[in-house]
Amino acid sequence: MKIYVCKQKTATLVVGILAVCAIFYAVAYPAVTTVSATERQLPIYCVEVDQKVCAISFDAAWGNEDTQHLIDILEKYQIKATFFVVGDWAVKYPDSVKALADAGHEVMNHSDTHRHFNALSADEIVADVTRCNEKVAAVTGVAPTLIRCPYGEYDDHVVAAIRALGMEPIQWDVEPSATPATHGDAGDARGGLRPLFEKSGAKTFAGKCGKTPDANRGLPLSGDYMKRFVMPGLGGGVRLLL
Repeated sequence: MKIYVCKQKTATLVVGILAVCAIFYAVAYPAVTTVSATERQLPIYCVEVDQKVCAISFDAAWGNEDTQHLIDILEKYQIKATFFVVGDWAVKYPDSVKALADAGHEVMNHSDTHRHFNALSADEIVADVTRCNEKVAAVTGVAPTLIRCPYGEYDDHVVAAIRALGMEPIQWDVEPSATPATHGDAGDARGGLRPLFEKSGAKTFAGKCGKTPDANRGLPLSGDYMKRFVMPGLGGGVRLLL
């Protein structure tokens, strides 16, 4: 066995060189050295499947003028959707919440009062989500397991707080405000949502329940919109996730 003895000056020089190399590597390859610190927690936007499928969802936070109309249209086409409702909306319109549940639709969480979750602490988010769950469950008898964050806002601490409750945050990857202008109208055979499903995969389509516009999310998804743009596009092998 050989033993190597370095003088103090030599050892100091070696350590200094190694330190410089480490700093250079960290600067040149930050993704490698900071992966654990920068890895984001993301909500569910869509899922990978080998079929053309679509999940329709609605956010309910303001009026309920179109709720029954939407229920009737969905019933006509035998479609089940997910409605993300605000807790205060559930208290204000319990009959609408019950009608959604009775029609077989999922009634899920959209926060208690539609606050900006990014500005809240983890404890505040948990309390807010829990209050909404309790209000929905008081009407439907079923506590929500999914949530769509208000304004679609989230960051790592928001997602972590939600998942600590055993719930999943759900986003969307098809938005109604972009559909008509981009993909024609119901009179066009290529209109509606159909061009969005030329390739296989699952899409999550998000609309709004009620007639009050939301400046952050575009136009509300009214019953007329459903008939003109959504239903004509659900063809050509596109199947709804029920």
